[in-house]
Amino acid sequence: KREKRTKNEIGMHSIRGGTIVGEHEIIFAGRDEIITLSHSARSKEVFAVGAVNASVFMTGKEAGMYDMAELVK
Repeated sequence: KREKRTKNEIGMHSIRGGTIVGEHEIIFAGRDEIITLSHSARSKEVFAVGAVNASVFMTGKEAGMYDMAELVK
């Protein structure tokens, strides 16, 4: 199902293919200007390390929503 997004919604697009391990780009496009943030991973190892760190962080914590601010205290 495809619906037109409202003015307050942010559009999102995903591309997967080939041997790309992880390329992520966020684009903030306004009138006559664009701000781009990007991240490129060359190995799945960085994602595994992040998963292990998240598991260690969550040990003993109650179920719920956590964010990066709590992780980097």
